[in-house]
Formats: sequence, structure tokens, C-alpha cells
Amino acid sequence: MTLSDWLISLEGTAKGHQVALVLALMAALLHAVFGALQKGRHDPWLSRGAIDASYGLMAAPIALFVVPWPEPHMWPIFGGVFVIHLCYKLLQAFAYSKGAYTVVYPVVRGTGPLFTVLGAYLIFGETFNAVQWIGVLVLLSGIFGLALYNFLYLESDRSTLVPALGLAIATGLFVALYTTYDAYGIRATADPFTFLAWFFFIDGLAIPPIAFMRYRRMLNPPALAPLAMRGILGAFIAFASFGSIMLATRLDKVGEAAILRETSTVFAALIGWLVLKETVGPRRIALMALIALGAVIVEFAG
Repeated sequence: MTLSDWLISLEGTAKGHQVALVLALMAALLHAVFGALQKGRHDPWLSRGAIDASYGLMAAPIALFVVPWPEPHMWPIFGGVFVIHLCYKLLQAFAYSKGAYTVVYPVVRGTGPLFTVLGAYLIFGETFNAVQWIGVLVLLSGIFGLALYNFLYLESDRSTLVPALGLAIATGLFVALYTTYDAYGIRATADPFTFLAWFFFIDGLAIPPIAFMRYRRMLNPPALAPLAMRGILGAFIAFASFGSIMLATRLDKVGEAAILRETSTVFAALIGWLVLKETVGPRRIALMALIALGAVIVEFAG
């Protein structure tokens, strides 16, 4: 039995639910790391360009020569994937360029799951019970509370904060859109790894040219070697993070996977504290606990 056959055999089963839980939590941790890589040392556009170029080049031979060829009906779906993810990445890069990571990231991640749950209801017929909706509200109160706290106490340069928050909300809407659309796409093909390989191949085409043009216009561009290393590291993290959440949405409910992934905000705050040297106090710890509690309620009330 191949890995694809094994995963397909788990769809809709109790074991599949457990595997989806692990995949969604792994995606949460790795997505926070991925966001910090893009916001960290280098210009966000250059970081994203290096990452996309790396995972596009890595995925190309797998897409072209290893996995089964996509079915004809998949090509329009991949076209939608390209457009939606390009819009998401452009908005996210603009948001990171305008505001602090610890302000922008929680707003993005808080806006996304609510609209994903609604989209999962409209497209897949998924529903949450009353207790799960309480969990969603608890999680969102923690996420937006964290963003508000960071906005009030941690943001030093407020001249660009309003547009940063607007861009963060728009980015969150596209998080919901790509989460739901990718779930539709990975369910539309017989082999989930066909979708994943072609997703990374196609998704790696757009941002690198933009990043290259930005690099050429810089008066003091960064050294290429560290940027390339960040790109390669980010590519492996992207494979594990985005790949995990897409597989989770094929194995189990899209809405639950999206909610669990938003515990990434907790990991992001820890990264901001430990790596980016941003302040974390008891109030932020309490808000992060609310996020985790909300995710637990959604999971165990289902």
C-alpha cells in the first residue's frame, strides 16, 4: 500500500480524525515559524521570493515526473489556486511591510478561521454545534485580544498602523478563501500528493520575479547566500506546514482543521518573544491561553 492509498483509506474514519488533529497542530507550529521567517531579518518581499523560488524548484521534478499526472478537470482548479494564493501573498507582504509581526499576524489569523468555518458550511455542508461555536468565540477573543494588546502597548511606530491593520484583515479573508479552496482542490483529485506537488510548483512562479525586481532596485541589497539559505529553510517548512493542513482538510472537517491551525498565534507570540526579542507579559500569556482553550473546546466538543 502506498502512502496515498493509506491516507485515502483514513478519510472519514476515527483514525483519520486523529491524524488530521496531529497534522493541523503541526501546521500551526510550522506556520508561525514560516511567518517569522518572512517578517524576520530580510525584507518580506525578498524572503517570500526566496522561499517560493526554492519550493517551486524542489516541487517541479516531483510534479512532472513522480506523482500521477493531474486529471483534466484539475487545471482550472490550479488556475484558481495560483490567483488566490498570489493575492494572499501580496496582501501579507504589504501588511508585514507596514506593521509589527505581533500585531499583523494575530489579526490575519483571527480573521481567517471565522470565514473559513462559514465557507466550509456553504461549500461542504459542515456544521458546528453550540459548544464548538463557544470555542470559536473563545479562540477569536484571545486572538483579537492579543492583537489589541500589541496595538496598545507594543507598537512604537503608529504612522502606518491603520493601513497595516486593514491589510491584515484583507489577508485574513484570503486565508479563509485559500483554506476552503485548497480543501476543495485536494479533494477533487484521486491522489492528494498530485495536488500538493503541483500546488507548490505553480505557487512558486509568481513572487520570485517581483522579489528579483525589488532586489535590483535596492541601494544596499542583502547578500544572496543568507537569503538563499532562508529560502531553502522556508521551503522545507512550507512543505510541512501547508502540506499538513491540506492533508488534514482532506481527512477530516475543514472548519475544525482551520480552527486548530490558528493556535499558530500562540506559537507566533512565543517566537516573537524568544527569537524576535519582543515583549511577552502575563496579559499576553493569558490571551494565548484563551486561544489554546478555544481550540481545545472546538476539538473535544465535536
